[in-house]
Amino acid sequence: MSGSNLSDASSVPVATLPPDASATAAPGPASARGGRHAGWKLLFLLVVCVSPVVASYFTYYVVRPEGRRNFGELVEPLRPMPELATATLDGHGGSLQALRGQWLLVSAAPGACDAACQNHLYLQRQMRESLGKDKDRLDWVWLVTDTGSPPAEIQPGLRQATVLRVDAEALSRWLEPAPGHGITEHLYVVDPMGNWMMRFPAAMDTAAAAKAKKDLERLMRASASWDTAGRMEKK
Repeated sequence: MSGSNLSDASSVPVATLPPDASATAAPGPASARGGRHAGWKLLFLLVVCVSPVVASYFTYYVVRPEGRRNFGELVEPLRPMPELATATLDGHGGSLQALRGQWLLVSAAPGACDAACQNHLYLQRQMRESLGKDKDRLDWVWLVTDTGSPPAEIQPGLRQATVLRVDAEALSRWLEPAPGHGITEHLYVVDPMGNWMMRFPAAMDTAAAAKAKKDLERLMRASASWDTAGRMEKK
C-alpha cells in the first residue's frame, strides 16, 4: 500500500503537495522491515528471560519420574501474592510484596502461638536447615494474624525467621486451607515470583516434615538455573 501512495504522490505537482509531505509520507518497505525486526528482537529477549522459569515449572509439574508423588498439594492455578499491609513485631509497617524474590515456607497463627503453632515453627526451621547449601534460597516466614505477642520463651528461636503481622481476613483471601481445616493448620510454599504454589497437609509431624523436605529439594533443583541465594532483584 505504501508503494502505491508514493507512486500517486509523484504524479502531483510539487506546488500542490502539503507542507513537509516528504516527512509525513508512509514509511517504505525497508522501514517496515526494520520495525518488524526490532519487534522480533524484543520478543526473543522476553522469551530468553522467561524461559528458565517456565522450564523449571514444566519440569516440576509435567516431567515427573514414573510413580513419583508430591507430598504437598500443588495449587492450580497459582495464586499471586496480594498487596497486603504488614507490620513487624515492633510496629514497623511494610508490604507483603517485600517478601517476593525468594522461596517462602509460610505458617500463619495468632501471636499467642499455641502448641500447634510452635510445632510448625520448629518444623519450618528444621526443614530449612536440612536444605544445606540451598537453605539461603528459602525464607522461614510466620504471619501473625492478630495483635498478640509471641511467648517470651520462643522469641530467641525466631531470630532467623521473618515474623510479620497481617490482617487475618485479608490473608484468608490468598492462602486457603484444605476442606475441613483452618488456615493455621498448614504450611504453605510461595515461589520467588510471589505465587502461592503448594500446601502441605495439616497436623504435620517430623516424619511428615521429612517427606515435605523432599518436595522442597525438588523445587530447589528445578529452579537452580534461575534462582540464587538471596532475594532476587524485582523488575
